[in-house]
Amino acid sequence: MFIDRAKISVKAGDGGNGMSSFRREKFVPRGGPSGGDGGRGGNVVLIVDSNLNTLIDFRYKRKFAAERGVNGQTKDMHGRGAGPLYIKVPPGTIVRDEETGEVIADLTTEGQEMVVARGGRGGRGNARFVSSTHRAPTFAENGEPGESRSLQLELKLLADVGLVGYPSVGKSSIISNVSSAKPEIAAYHFTTLTPVLGVVRIDEGKSFVLADIPGLIEGAHEGVGLGHDFLRHIERTKIIIHVLDVSGLEGRDPIEDYIKINQELSLYNEKLAQRQQIIAANKMDLPEAQENLARVAEYMAKEGRELYPVSAATGEGLTKLMQRAGQLLAEYVEESEISIEAPVVYEVKPEEPFTITRDDDGAYVVHGKEIEKTVAMINFDNDEGVRRFQLTYRRLGIEDALHERGIKEGNIVRIGDMEFEYKE
Repeated sequence: MFIDRAKISVKAGDGGNGMSSFRREKFVPRGGPSGGDGGRGGNVVLIVDSNLNTLIDFRYKRKFAAERGVNGQTKDMHGRGAGPLYIKVPPGTIVRDEETGEVIADLTTEGQEMVVARGGRGGRGNARFVSSTHRAPTFAENGEPGESRSLQLELKLLADVGLVGYPSVGKSSIISNVSSAKPEIAAYHFTTLTPVLGVVRIDEGKSFVLADIPGLIEGAHEGVGLGHDFLRHIERTKIIIHVLDVSGLEGRDPIEDYIKINQELSLYNEKLAQRQQIIAANKMDLPEAQENLARVAEYMAKEGRELYPVSAATGEGLTKLMQRAGQLLAEYVEESEISIEAPVVYEVKPEEPFTITRDDDGAYVVHGKEIEKTVAMINFDNDEGVRRFQLTYRRLGIEDALHERGIKEGNIVRIGDMEFEYKE
């Protein structure tokens, strides 16, 4: 089974809580605050493992959570930070934020890492809040919550050479003949519904990865059939072998097939149509193919394409075709990603410090990164913690904004996980 898309949820570790404590030692009267800081929560990290070639593992496990940091201790001892949680993905994995659709990472090389959720920092112990005017603080912070997000993983095959063409032109037969790959082969359309990889050995120490990309049809660039699912796998291939059924026994003209497939490639991604192609004129063991070959060869010569007559059934011509593909790979120069188009200038819009909405039950709900973080890290069982919250609440102008929204005494206000009754 080949799985090339998956959705997962990741949660980085929360920071450990700070400790509120005071020194209580025999010869240290009136010992000062001695609460240590909490440790940082663990990050969630994606790491490339070349031993994987599908995303199938994510069908069975979709939620990943890193460990939280250890709480601070007495005697100014800080809690231990949590280690990162590593999630293995195959090379060729593109990572998107599900909410925004933004591409976070394109993971292609063995051992490449990407932090997709950062652990929360540890809460500060009460020893950190000592000042010249406040010598014995009892307040300590809770740990900062770790980041959480939903991710979409998409796998694009990292094949060197891709076989493209209409269904039933013989791509599966070719890859089974030249490699140890064993795709399902039958005389009906769309036998291959998933890409198949095979390793082609040309000579001692020389080989390349060949992908049998499932058959394309008209409208594939618009997602017709399984168009987008198939086309994405061609994007990373360096050389394209375009397989044509020169016999025409399916009732289609091989030249028309060639034109239509290249139109689909061009409409999906202009670079694909410009990628180097060699033409495999397949089914040469049939008399009809012999009759059509001269016409197809003449057309391909005008197009500047190299044509190789082959027969997947007998193996004729396949060695020469694969050797030429290997030679072109050796000469391949990586495409430049530099664009000559005018750069796009993005204007950074200042983020609102908070917003206020109403719930169905009439409660006022305050959303805002700073205030929600403050609430998460405040210990409301401590009077100093409550005062600290009130200072932030007023400094951000939340109280004034609630007045403008018409809040009345006794109304409910929600911020993060906290809920309180409003009083003047």
